Amino acid sequence: MEFKDFETLGKNSDFRKVYNKKKSFANRLLVMYILENGTDTIRLGVSVSKKVGNSIVRHRLARLIREAFRLNSHKVKRGLDIVVIARDSLRDKSYKETESALLHLLGLHKVIINNDEKNNA
Repeated sequence: MEFKDFETLGKNSDFRKVYNKKKSFANRLLVMYILENGTDTIRLGVSVSKKVGNSIVRHRLARLIREAFRLNSHKVKRGLDIVVIARDSLRDKSYKETESALLHLLGLHKVIINNDEKNNA
């Protein structure tokens, strides 16, 4: 059984490549940077600053973001590096609010696949 539909960004250099492209959108909970990676995989990087909270809070937020992305990754175009940065206001939010903010930013970046594109693929 395959749980992941995406890979993770791990290296600082991978994060920097995405940041340097400077294609970002933000809402009150998250900031998202996206860069095409030239492959057929989606790679997700999650960043939560120490300003947001202690390690327990930061890991909880990172897990929320990864889970929201995992459950919606089938809606996202392939071949992208995505970096999601949690803002301080995300600290007390639920999974549904996190998912909504994530989908909102994916929509702004125009990387959500609609049903017509799925059927043609």
